[in-house]
Amino acid sequence: MPGTRTCVLAGITAAVSTAALTLPAQAATSAPHERAAARCAYPSEVLDLSNWKLTLPTGEDEDPTEIRQPKLATFSADPWFKVNAACDAVRFRAAVNGVTTGGSSYPRAELREMTEDGSDEAAWSTTDGKHTLVVTEAFTALPKKKPQVVGAQVHGGDDDVTVFRLDGSKLYITDGDDSRHHLVTDDYELGTEFEARFVAEDGEIDVYYNGDLQTTISHDGDTNYFKAGAYTQANCDNSDPCSAKNYGEVRISGIKVTHS
Repeated sequence: MPGTRTCVLAGITAAVSTAALTLPAQAATSAPHERAAARCAYPSEVLDLSNWKLTLPTGEDEDPTEIRQPKLATFSADPWFKVNAACDAVRFRAAVNGVTTGGSSYPRAELREMTEDGSDEAAWSTTDGKHTLVVTEAFTALPKKKPQVVGAQVHGGDDDVTVFRLDGSKLYITDGDDSRHHLVTDDYELGTEFEARFVAEDGEIDVYYNGDLQTTISHDGDTNYFKAGAYTQANCDNSDPCSAKNYGEVRISGIKVTHS
């Protein structure tokens, strides 16, 4: 009997070895990504979220879910805020039927700049020091009928100052209420990654796309902060279907804020 058991095991070993030799190259190259995904459970493992808080398109009417540190460090919410399978980017998604803040009619899955390891809300002046946000991101989905999403912004007080806003295939940089202030490109393709950069100094905000200066916004204010994520510019009043399957989405693989 022991001899028979040994033969069977040897046969299994041989079969496994033969199968391994015939595996396609694609399977071999995908294994590292699968292992990485298994080690990566939270967006904070991809992005430094220590000085951010998160607003989600969930919760009660005009009282959306808000996640602060230290909870944000071990937080994920599928499908609104989660790390991707390759563990190299974070998905932000906001459906048209999502909960909104009291000051907006549009839903968001968006980070808001904080200070002191996430305990206080950031508020800085464009005339004092230099303030920079760099976001590596890609728009990955647009709502139907009103295909508009904001991916990164400088916010001041109760309103946005300037943002990167995709409208169909046209990518704009806004200036206050002028939503089409500067056209970056008119043939943006979903999934195309780019670097958005805001540099605020001396009462002005320089806005860069992939390292190239696009426009300069004049702005004198001392209650400013950065935001990044998916701020969907549509809701159930102007976009059908009114469901979680109709959404705006942004993928972010890098985010960095510096103040000097």
